[in-house]
Amino acid sequence: MKLVRYWSVRNARWLRWVYKALEACLVALHPVLDRLGYQRIDGTFAAVEKLVKGFLFDSQSCGQCSLGETGMACPMNCPKILRNGPCGGVRSNGHCEVDPDMVCVWVTSWEGSRRIGNLETGIQVIQPPVDVRHKGTSAWLRAVRRKSGVSES
Repeated sequence: MKLVRYWSVRNARWLRWVYKALEACLVALHPVLDRLGYQRIDGTFAAVEKLVKGFLFDSQSCGQCSLGETGMACPMNCPKILRNGPCGGVRSNGHCEVDPDMVCVWVTSWEGSRRIGNLETGIQVIQPPVDVRHKGTSAWLRAVRRKSGVSES
């Protein structure tokens, strides 16, 4: 999975474009999704997300995706589950202090953000803490509701 994860970061620019296009399509489908009932379809969307994002990004299905802001690198792959940048224990070779065989997630995130061209904005945005109640739910549907001005209930 790490090879595909690193491939995704190297191809972050066009993957982010695909991601944004999918988001726009889903936002356009909001009236249909709302009529079907977000809670009713969440399980199906979460399963598809787990397959797609799990394969491409080694996503941990936290339900609060920040791939677009983190260079298409899932920050939940950090052994310390840090969502807002490196811990300060990054080794001189760019590897993780907890798992020395692994490149620090935030080193790859920075590289992906550089490829996308959002070093000044996306990666600099402070992400809210992970709400474990959303684990295993659809981040895509949560984004559609947020972009459509619908509160979560």
